[in-house]
Amino acid sequence: MCGLAAGTMLARDGHEVTLLERDDRPAPESAQAAWEDWARDGVVQFRQAHFLASRGRIVLEETLPDVLEALIAAGATRFDPLAQVSAAGNGSGPVDERFVTYTARRPVMEGVFVRAAEAQPGLELRRGVNVTELVIEARDGTPHVAGAGLEGGEIVAADLVVDAAGRGSQLPRWLEQAGVGPLHEESEDSGFIYYSRFFHATNGSTPQALAPLLSPFGTFSLLTLPGDNDTWSVTAYTSTGDRPLKRMREADVWSAVVRACPLQAHWLDGEPISGIEAMGGVIDRYRRPVADGGLLVTGLALLGDAWACTNPSLGRGISLGLLHAKCLRETVAGHIDDPLEFAEAWDTITEEQLTPWYRDTVAEDRGRLAEIVALREDREPPGPEVDGTQLRPALLRAMLQDPELLTAFIESRCCLTSVSEVIAREGVLERVRELAAQSNGIALPGPDREELLRLVA
Repeated sequence: MCGLAAGTMLARDGHEVTLLERDDRPAPESAQAAWEDWARDGVVQFRQAHFLASRGRIVLEETLPDVLEALIAAGATRFDPLAQVSAAGNGSGPVDERFVTYTARRPVMEGVFVRAAEAQPGLELRRGVNVTELVIEARDGTPHVAGAGLEGGEIVAADLVVDAAGRGSQLPRWLEQAGVGPLHEESEDSGFIYYSRFFHATNGSTPQALAPLLSPFGTFSLLTLPGDNDTWSVTAYTSTGDRPLKRMREADVWSAVVRACPLQAHWLDGEPISGIEAMGGVIDRYRRPVADGGLLVTGLALLGDAWACTNPSLGRGISLGLLHAKCLRETVAGHIDDPLEFAEAWDTITEEQLTPWYRDTVAEDRGRLAEIVALREDREPPGPEVDGTQLRPALLRAMLQDPELLTAFIESRCCLTSVSEVIAREGVLERVRELAAQSNGIALPGPDREELLRLVA
């Protein structure tokens, strides 16, 4: 979707754009057909839980408002996390337009982006083509990407090649084949495995959120996400090394665990429209085309998950990818005529606008995993000290007692303000430490480890 969005934006600015897509099946016309019949072998998370945070909605309003309108017309659900949680706590349910979004299941949302791209003059979408290499030429002493080579020998020349191939991008191999690199890469297994199931409403409405969409319960977490057309998903995720919990791939076991969480059990009150969809091997990975402090190549832009991908449970991927596409559009507008200038500007804006989100997400992953492993091994989990890896548990404990911190936490979940930026605000760090230290026993209601093991047994 990031490639589709970026290509559509650039074509609307008057550029000639070619999109090369390996999967050959076109997008169905209806939301129902997209969900039931569309196969996207190149997207491992195509049938997993999906969410458009409000930052993504804001980017669409600014750059592709007709795409947002088409998404709403396709049945996207309007969702305001702050109003829902406040109303669930018997508050007035305040409306803050910053937090409002429209979200949908991945196949439905991608179908909307495909149709916009197909209708866009100046954009050619070629399906069923496989990129096998990058065309590299020397230019001013720096290797320059001048195009892409396809299976069968065809060369597609370009002033700029954008790698939007997602988590499965083969960029390091392509660069190595061309004698360029290695590029800078940081990679680690996030340590989580996901078990998701989708539902359709039988009473004409999606469930109300009575707790944060992502809620931790000791050694597992639940992620409850509205979809489109009265659908939603529920995801349980655990650490990959927790062998007893692997039984959650069985529907009755999975349902028993969700039902044991009072604030989430009502999300089971619908008709299941999928089995238990499992996904593991989720990598936190960051790539930057630099070497020895200098640019590795020109004529190339890494976009979205091809640049950096993280634990998808935070629901940031598409929203930050759309922000990245907007940044690409702005960088192309100002620097496309000078490849070296473009490469430097693209690296700078990516590092300033996107990389802090990657760092925050990895820190949260590490902190949550450390907490899970400690509880699984019957050790005291890391305390609420705010030290870079424990920002999330400290803030989560504190926000249960402070409406202002709750709002700030939701800001981070909506990709509006990072946790690091929230903590840096005047007085926030002290308040988080104070409340977190007082609230070690405060947690969302759900099974402890002993009860959880009984449920999965």
